[in-house]
Amino acid sequence: MGPHPAVAAIRLAVRRVLHDVLTDLTDHPGTPPAPRTAGSSLPLVLVACSGGADSMALASALAFEAPKLGIRAGGITVDHGLQPGSDLRAAEVVTRMTALRLDPVESVSVRVGRDGGPEAAARDARYGALDEAADRLGAAAVLLGHTRDDQAETVLLGLARGSGIRSLSGMPEVSGGPGGPGTAGRTNRYRRPFLQIDRQTARKACMVQSLPVWDDPHNIDPAYTRSRLRHEGLPALEKALGKGVVEALARTAQLSRDDADALDAWAAEAETGVRDADGRLECAKLYALPPAVRRRVLRRAVVAAGSPAGSLFARHIEEVDRLITGWRGQGAINLPGRVEAQRQGGRLVIRQG
Repeated sequence: MGPHPAVAAIRLAVRRVLHDVLTDLTDHPGTPPAPRTAGSSLPLVLVACSGGADSMALASALAFEAPKLGIRAGGITVDHGLQPGSDLRAAEVVTRMTALRLDPVESVSVRVGRDGGPEAAARDARYGALDEAADRLGAAAVLLGHTRDDQAETVLLGLARGSGIRSLSGMPEVSGGPGGPGTAGRTNRYRRPFLQIDRQTARKACMVQSLPVWDDPHNIDPAYTRSRLRHEGLPALEKALGKGVVEALARTAQLSRDDADALDAWAAEAETGVRDADGRLECAKLYALPPAVRRRVLRRAVVAAGSPAGSLFARHIEEVDRLITGWRGQGAINLPGRVEAQRQGGRLVIRQG
């Protein structure tokens, strides 16, 4: 008798991702192929585990699948220090991951700042800790337990911000990190195997395997936007529109991502043609581009000048765009990261102040 359908589904999703990791290690230029000998020379894949149902299901599946493919499986839990006893909770998660025979297993403490609000600040601190651990341990990839439900919430949050098609793309199955020893490159450190799996399946997988899970009280705290969306917004949409809203939003994310990727590629190619011999952006050439492409060129230039991508919203780029399309002699535009954009002699100058 085979495993429960929920367990089989999460293991299959993880197995596919691990195959992709091995393929990347083999195929990327400058990256050595994944060794198959015993010992620490085996490639390492980490799971980011909070102790919740999604990440515990992911940790269990990684522990089961990785040894069959010649991969070491380890785990990292991040202590954000936002709740009393968070250090004890992190230690308990370490114990649970160790019981799954993950090795190495670590708890990493972070200090959460205030930039961008509590949710964004916690996310930035968490990814910083995961990047540091992956670099230090030489991990080929870090697995994240985001589900289809998380994807639907991300799409709705992007829609509410009015941030354009890239924001509607939600979370990618593969995204980047700063690279480091043993990684397959900057663009593919983080892997999300569960984006096609709903939250209930992950919880069911934990239940049938008798895996203890921890429900973060922040996930039901109405002070947090995502929590309100999860417990009020999405249920209201399903009541009004019927079942299938989560699946439809996840499909929207994939379709939007395909479109956004194509436009990003167009913008990257167009950027070289709108600069003068000194590398400055020419306003007349920018004006001739389709708006969707022009705004992407502008965003790339603003980020390159030092503006944090996570703090840069559509309204910022629209203000810069008006220097091209609605020029009336207006002054410089102040952007996140102390970056300034202004029009000078038919050129767009973007620099850090």
